[in-house]
Amino acid sequence: MNTIPIGLKRTATLCVLRHQDKFLLLKRLKEPNKDNYTPVGGKLDAFENPLNAAIRETFEETGITVDTMKFCGILTESSPTKYNWVNYVYMADIDDIEPPLCNEGTLAWISFSELLNVPTPKTDWFIYKYLLDNKTFVFNADYDQELNLITMIEEIENHKLIG
Repeated sequence: MNTIPIGLKRTATLCVLRHQDKFLLLKRLKEPNKDNYTPVGGKLDAFENPLNAAIRETFEETGITVDTMKFCGILTESSPTKYNWVNYVYMADIDDIEPPLCNEGTLAWISFSELLNVPTPKTDWFIYKYLLDNKTFVFNADYDQELNLITMIEEIENHKLIG
């Protein structure tokens, strides 16, 4: 069995589902980010490109079919632990539907103004802000041993957001 060496980045998609200023987010049942509201998404399968993974993960976790998604940016997360990711972030505008059932957790609509009042990863607020501002991003987030976010930089504009 092949194992991924600790520290090597794993590749995933974050699939942001939006209706106007609301986001359909998943309150996760398991790590990473257990009990936090996050976009749906997941790891890329072997030989799969990021866009196809985003479309697949959206359907698998929500039952929602999207034909395409807009590429919005990349979030790279680095830590001295097993938490090391390259996340391709995509977005789809969808209808304001009743949140479907999901075996990964509970889906709920959260408006941008409510995001700071619910548990979300610190990186994600910046993702939503850039999406609402229609700005592409390349975020680099660095964590300490306890997975506290210590720095976050947006590389396109070379702008330090945290730290």
